[in-house]
Amino acid sequence: MAFVIVGNGPAGVVAAEALRKQVPGKEIVLVGDEDESPYSRMAIPYFLMGNIPDAGTHLRKTDDHYSSQKISLVKGRVSRVDAKAQRLRFDDGRDQAYERLLIATGCHPVRPPIPGMDLPGVHTCWTLADARAIAARAAKGSRVVQIGAGFIGCIIMEALSSRGVDLTVVEMGDRMVPRMMTEKAGTMIRHWVESKGVHVHVNATVMSIKKAGGALSVLLSSDDSLPADLVICAAGVRPNVAFLADSGVEIGQGVRVNDRMQTNIPNIFAAGDVTEAVGFHSGTPELNAIQPAAADQARVAASNMAGGDAHFQGALAINVLDTLGLISTSFGQWWGVEGGQGVELLNEAQQRYVSLQFKDDVMVGATCIGWTNHVGALRGLVQGRTKLGAWKDQLLVDPTQFVAAYVACGLRSA
Repeated sequence: MAFVIVGNGPAGVVAAEALRKQVPGKEIVLVGDEDESPYSRMAIPYFLMGNIPDAGTHLRKTDDHYSSQKISLVKGRVSRVDAKAQRLRFDDGRDQAYERLLIATGCHPVRPPIPGMDLPGVHTCWTLADARAIAARAAKGSRVVQIGAGFIGCIIMEALSSRGVDLTVVEMGDRMVPRMMTEKAGTMIRHWVESKGVHVHVNATVMSIKKAGGALSVLLSSDDSLPADLVICAAGVRPNVAFLADSGVEIGQGVRVNDRMQTNIPNIFAAGDVTEAVGFHSGTPELNAIQPAAADQARVAASNMAGGDAHFQGALAINVLDTLGLISTSFGQWWGVEGGQGVELLNEAQQRYVSLQFKDDVMVGATCIGWTNHVGALRGLVQGRTKLGAWKDQLLVDPTQFVAAYVACGLRSA
């Protein structure tokens, strides 16, 4: 029987290629439910900007890549997993047997229960089909309202801004990117975005969307009414797990896995955004939908599906965002830990911000804006669980010395 991977995004493709190297004689089936060659959703904004064509989003650039590796691409939507019979059921009635199964189905965009969300001109921006529909409406000068200013929302905002639209962003939180940035940092990003001509409403929710002549009207909780030619919903994502109902696979917020990326059913594994894997710092299951973690998880899962004994070190939050030219990053538990210490430094006039969070003498999280040189040192300190010793006290006084701390602690370890 075949090794089957459900989901042909980055995690699925990396896993398929890794499996092919480790089990050269096995049949490998890669299942996707879109009429596209496997592609990266992270490339969609570049397509919207006009920087790349459709094919530029593809994960592998040659037409024969999968056939040359004897990876079978199958189009279909899986509706049921029968773990006892080791079979998948597709929604068109087809079956697929498997010896070992990898769930890499990623996430789907949340569509809040807002009246009017099903009107023409209201879109999510998650698939290439979505992007094509948005590009057809997002002409220069068109009025666009975007719901959500999280990480994905800010990436979409960047693409829309490049098209010259009149853009308004509505965020229910008290700042932009509230799940990635501290209050001061998120507010700083908002001020920057507004200086670039984007209208931003925070602490606001969309109450309804209605037709208004040949356009749309978006009513906010503040009673403001925004005219729009296009409404884009970027209100977050959730793991694709509905098809696993009654399968016996343990589900929390996502698919629960151990550090081998194995579910509670021994021959079923999971990787990527659909998983609820152990956190790097917390040691408990958590969602962490970032592509580097997805690729790492895919390699670990593939190794263990092939009979190896690989282990995932834990999901570490790593976020890097370019918001209309302002670079921001956050690593690890950027919000801090109970009983820990932290330091913030803000210079909005120079577009500089840094926040460092510590547990004992270990840096567990960091946030920065405007630092593009050597920012990897922050990731190194967090991911390396580096014991800073006296350097922690120096950083609490002057957090801009993180590069010096990284170098000094590295030399000390060496």
